[in-house]
Amino acid sequence: MRISAKTVYGVRALLDLALHIDQGPILSRDIAQRQNIPETYLNQLVLQLRRSGLITSVRGPHGGHMLARPAGALSVLEIWEALEGPLVVVTDNDTDGNQARADAVLNGVWDSLRITMRQELAHTTLGDLSERLRSAHSELTYEI
Repeated sequence: MRISAKTVYGVRALLDLALHIDQGPILSRDIAQRQNIPETYLNQLVLQLRRSGLITSVRGPHGGHMLARPAGALSVLEIWEALEGPLVVVTDNDTDGNQARADAVLNGVWDSLRITMRQELAHTTLGDLSERLRSAHSELTYEI
């Protein structure tokens, strides 16, 4: 399974907003720099995320982007579907009789996988991810 750069960058951008929620609106330039995302590409993602209602944007000298809802209320599935569309498993329907029988059996596997992925992505929020990141960061110890 491949997860597109679009989805990875989108989740990272929103995670950045969640981690910097106390700073108010965040500029695309700052997100792009911290997350190593090309700014022009990030701006395209921001447009999609804003249209999907996941972020809001403020214009002006103190403008930038903010999460539209609390991080704990934004699931990774919502982000995925805002950027990629519905989570589906694509199969090849151009098959002969033997392949059609095999595909019928495999479709149960693919459906189970899709259901499991949807559940995991739906139950994982930006709040969960930011807590995991903060926890991993606080577990780091430095010794001389």
